[in-house]
Amino acid sequence: MLSYNPFMPNTKSAKKALRGSLRKRKYNLIWKTKVKRLVKSLKSKKTKVTPKDLSELQKALDKASKKRAIHKNKANRLKSRYAKIFFDNVSAKPKPKAAATKSRATKTKNRTTGKTRKKENAS
Repeated sequence: MLSYNPFMPNTKSAKKALRGSLRKRKYNLIWKTKVKRLVKSLKSKKTKVTPKDLSELQKALDKASKKRAIHKNKANRLKSRYAKIFFDNVSAKPKPKAAATKSRATKTKNRTTGKTRKKENAS
C-alpha cells in the first residue's frame, strides 16, 4: 500500500534523516497520546478523582519527559496544574452560612496602641 509522503528529500543523507525523524515521530506520538488519554480520563471524572489516577498521570508525564517526547518543564507544569485541581477538589469544604442578624456593636482597632474596643453604632 502506498502512502503519501509530504516530504521530498533530495540527497541521500536527507532521505536517511527523514526515515529517522519518522521513527522518532512515531515513538513520540505514543507517549503524547498516552498522556492525552490520561488527561482526558481525569477530566471526564469530574466528581471523583482518586490519588491513583493522579499518580498514573504523573508517572506517564515523567516517563514522557525522560524519553524527551515532551519538555521536562511542560511535564512539571502539567503535573502541578492537575495536582492543584485534585487537591482543590479534595480540600473543598462547604462554607458555613453567614449569621442572619448582625450585632450593632462592632470592633475597632486603636491605631496607636493596637488594642481593640467595642464601639456602639448610633443607628
